[in-house]
Amino acid sequence: MVKKRILVLGAGLAGLSAAWHLQRRGIDCRVFEKENEAGGLCRSREINGFTFDCSGHLLHFKHRYTSDLVKSLLKGNLTQHERSAWIHCCGRYSRYPFQANLYGLPAQVIRECLLGFIERDKGNTSGNKNSRSFLEWIHQHFGEGIARHFMIPYNKKFWTVSPRELTCEWLDGFIPVPSLSQIIEGTVEDSQRQFGYNAQFWYPKKGGIQAVVRAFSSRIRDVHTLHEAVNIDIKNKKVYFKNKSSLKYEILIFTLPLPEISNLIKDLPQDIVDSLRKLRYTSIFNLNLGMDRECLSDKHWIYFPEKKIIFSRVGFPHNFSMHLVPQNASSLYVEVAYSKEKPINKNTIFNNILKNLINAGVLKSSDKILVKDTNDIKYGYIIYDPARKEALNRIKIFLEKKDILCLGRYGSWSYKSMEDVILDGKRIADIF
Repeated sequence: MVKKRILVLGAGLAGLSAAWHLQRRGIDCRVFEKENEAGGLCRSREINGFTFDCSGHLLHFKHRYTSDLVKSLLKGNLTQHERSAWIHCCGRYSRYPFQANLYGLPAQVIRECLLGFIERDKGNTSGNKNSRSFLEWIHQHFGEGIARHFMIPYNKKFWTVSPRELTCEWLDGFIPVPSLSQIIEGTVEDSQRQFGYNAQFWYPKKGGIQAVVRAFSSRIRDVHTLHEAVNIDIKNKKVYFKNKSSLKYEILIFTLPLPEISNLIKDLPQDIVDSLRKLRYTSIFNLNLGMDRECLSDKHWIYFPEKKIIFSRVGFPHNFSMHLVPQNASSLYVEVAYSKEKPINKNTIFNNILKNLINAGVLKSSDKILVKDTNDIKYGYIIYDPARKEALNRIKIFLEKKDILCLGRYGSWSYKSMEDVILDGKRIADIF
């Protein structure tokens, strides 16, 4: 049995998964969280009968291990859904993904997208995807029309930077690439064919997404809330907390956002400081609304690529579970991405969102808002630019030499799903 003193910083899904897997193997560890409860961004809030997640979180299973694990932990508190995802473009709704569902769009848009796909430059599609920009990948796989009408505007809005600045390292099957026959099928009829990793998803029946982290945390010993780390002494292997307590470690599992290392470790080597400054990210302004209208939408979520609409995605939690809203009510969440490259005015954003929701037909001007809840998420999505890989490798090598292991979406600075994060916790535990 491992006798090392192992500390886990952060009781989000990554930290809880690591602790659960370690303790299942009989390996002691202690988890420290700055908030008053575990969960990180996978927390939910109940307000006047509405349950809101901290932005959109869904479970997708590619692996039998994670599927069996989560189902076992939740003990029946889980429902499978067939995705109903849509796109609002040209004043109309079409099915997701755009590239396989051109049916119903204006004739000129369909023509440009079909011809562009047929004439696309396929010359480099078999090459190393990591050597090309995301913009090149888009054009090579979809052509000019699909790129112009959806792929470029949506991804620029979502990532807040041009696809030209992004690498393809994050793709890993996230964007479906249909065949010509499948595109034609989705052009001549309203196709029901599903594409992509999230064609089915799972969501708790009750408790919101926090039901998942509660299932983990209730089975973990030594989870300490209200412990915000303020200093990591890598020479003496000691963590200092804001509440004036401190603790020594032999192994530190770090699940906090990686750029925070520069605030926690003093006297870092200059090359590590420079590397940390190269890590870029988007932030997310998340607005949750509880509405007095029943059946506000029959969709799960909608993507909005057009520049005239400020948000990139709107979801409808009442369609994930009826237990998230009071009787005769509905709910929605809105996500607005922003960054240094694309700032937002937080004083006017609510009114702008409301106006856009009405213009897009999601809300009516007569609708009554019962509950408003906001989350301003500093670290939203990692920007995969050409500088990321080298900087990240340099940081990880340095930290590992100091017995600090990075974990999860933000600790490992990677685009990970909830399932990926759970598996990341298992991977760390398997090291010992």
